[in-house]
Amino acid sequence: MEFLLGFAIAALIGLTGVGGGSITAPVLTLFLGIPPAASVGTALLFTALVKLTAAPLYLARGQVNFRILARLLAGGLPGVLGGSYVLARLATSRRHGPLLAILGATILLMALLNLYRLFSRCPGNPARDRSHWLPYIALPIGAEVGFSSAGAGALGSLFLMALTDIPAGQIVGTDVLFGLGLSLAGGGISLGMGNYDGALVLKLGAGGLLGAFVGANLLSILPQRAVRVGLSLWLASMGGELLWRTVAG
Repeated sequence: MEFLLGFAIAALIGLTGVGGGSITAPVLTLFLGIPPAASVGTALLFTALVKLTAAPLYLARGQVNFRILARLLAGGLPGVLGGSYVLARLATSRRHGPLLAILGATILLMALLNLYRLFSRCPGNPARDRSHWLPYIALPIGAEVGFSSAGAGALGSLFLMALTDIPAGQIVGTDVLFGLGLSLAGGGISLGMGNYDGALVLKLGAGGLLGAFVGANLLSILPQRAVRVGLSLWLASMGGELLWRTVAG
């Protein structure tokens, strides 16, 4: 079961570009009954494994802007530290209600944001570079990743398009490396605090390595827009389900 979940999630990441944390954490909580804090830590470690397989491809193609990446990480890494600290405090006090509510709201927001990006008719990259704002914007993104494992992919690429003039290929590659850095940092913190399921990470990762390869190859076959719309609607329903469980509980 876990192998198939890892395969399916990684295939969706490779096919749509939607971040692993947005998918993995709610799936672990809703379908496997993993506590919210452990699901976030497990999702971060699993996402790091999947993105580690994709990162060398973007580096080899020259699709990573290291100046922009450094500015993102300058704000994102301290944010991950803060978000992970808040997650650990809530987990220690066993306040699962707020954790479920914030996780559900985050997933719902990310899904709606992806739908907005799919249907908006925004113009391409701006003429001038405003990347000096990126460290300040990456700080809350990192905090969100540390707390819920979601946010880096959807928000990172959105702000890269709005605030930089780098090519589209570099936006994708730089955002993947940014998400990898945040996942490694957040996953390492969760590892040290014990907020993860090691056996589950290995089972998901085994399926994820194969799924990432399959998803990347399906990208040229399946209609990406339709897949992204369907996935975003599914994520929105899972976020709503997490919120409903908090209210009903």
